[in-house]
Amino acid sequence: MKAKELRDRTDQDLSELKGQIERDLFGSKMKNFTGQLDDTSLLGKARRDLARIAQIQGQRLEDQGRKDQAQKASGESGSKQ
Repeated sequence: MKAKELRDRTDQDLSELKGQIERDLFGSKMKNFTGQLDDTSLLGKARRDLARIAQIQGQRLEDQGRKDQAQKASGESGSKQ
């Protein structure tokens, strides 16, 4: 999945997708262990998708923190008269 597609999703949708990918990854690992997984590249693809989701969620939290900090700073500067 491309990062642009992930960025277009909402936070809730990303969390749900992350859970689904984690479940799929676990199932794929079990199939790989038992020799039933034909395409082992799915393991790496799922891990990369999880990393992309985690990075996007982290960026959103960081951006939100910056916005909150800027609002606090602008609110404090007006009350210091």
